[in-house]
Amino acid sequence: MALGLLWLGLILLGALQTQAQDIPSFWIPVPPLSQIPLQPDFQDDRFQGHWYPIGWAQNTIWNESLSQGLKLNSTYELKDDHSYNVNATWFSDKGCYHKSSTIVPSEQPGQFTLGNLAGFEGLQHYTMRVVATDYNQFAMVFYKLIFNNTEYFELILYGRAKELSPEVEDHFFNFARSLGLSDDYIFFIEHMENQCIDD
Repeated sequence: MALGLLWLGLILLGALQTQAQDIPSFWIPVPPLSQIPLQPDFQDDRFQGHWYPIGWAQNTIWNESLSQGLKLNSTYELKDDHSYNVNATWFSDKGCYHKSSTIVPSEQPGQFTLGNLAGFEGLQHYTMRVVATDYNQFAMVFYKLIFNNTEYFELILYGRAKELSPEVEDHFFNFARSLGLSDDYIFFIEHMENQCIDD
């Protein structure tokens, strides 16, 4: 199954479009945002830059066939109004794709919404929340979406490099499990080399 992932940094909307046709028989309820930590004193200038996805957890069971559409990287470019241009590259069985989108800050530093929600058919709600980051090595980001009247959430572990320490990966895994996700809903990405232009 080809997965048109528009972003892993902005939450793989293409994955939801594909999955919407094959919604699993059940999924884990989306926790309230009030129960999701927010990085204290979020510094938008330090968060900008290049990130690789390392871990991914979602409230629908992972379909192995979707691994052919994994994101290679995301670059966050900070704008004067504190929004970000997000440039993403991903690879699927149909080749390499690039997508640019804008996320805008909400009332809480470290929480964002999609700048052009109406531009994505079926997408009714989008929130990105930076749970934790040290800015130099890792970032853990929570996404909440309502797509075609169905709530989804994803937790993504990003790294400035393609590998992170086992301690950081364990923290991600344990936090994902605290959201009610079992091992079937959590995985770590194996990056393949040179699928697209230099990433």
